[in-house]
Amino acid sequence: QVQLVESGGGLVQPGGSLRLSCAASGSIFGITAMGWYRQAPGKQRELVAIVTTGDSTNYADSVKGRFTISRDSAKSTVYLQMNNLKPEDTAVYYCNANHIIRNYWGQGTQVTVSS
Repeated sequence: QVQLVESGGGLVQPGGSLRLSCAASGSIFGITAMGWYRQAPGKQRELVAIVTTGDSTNYADSVKGRFTISRDSAKSTVYLQMNNLKPEDTAVYYCNANHIIRNYWGQGTQVTVSS
């Protein structure tokens, strides 16, 4: 089992920044990649960014140049630095751990971009 605890969401004005954190615990040695997904009201959950244990990264086109995913292997934590936030970034953000046995999800953290 893997437990994921997210933090860092909140309300921010357009153009502002937020940093999300996701701390993993439990059977972390089977994790091959960790990422962030988001789901806006009435929309499907979509990939935002992902980082592998080899530090390869991939981003949704809509966030390239604005968001940066990184990981601290010593702390088993993944971060999502979000800059120049836009109202369309408003969503619940979920941390995901791609484990060799199954996928694990965090509880989600709300990000609201509004003036």
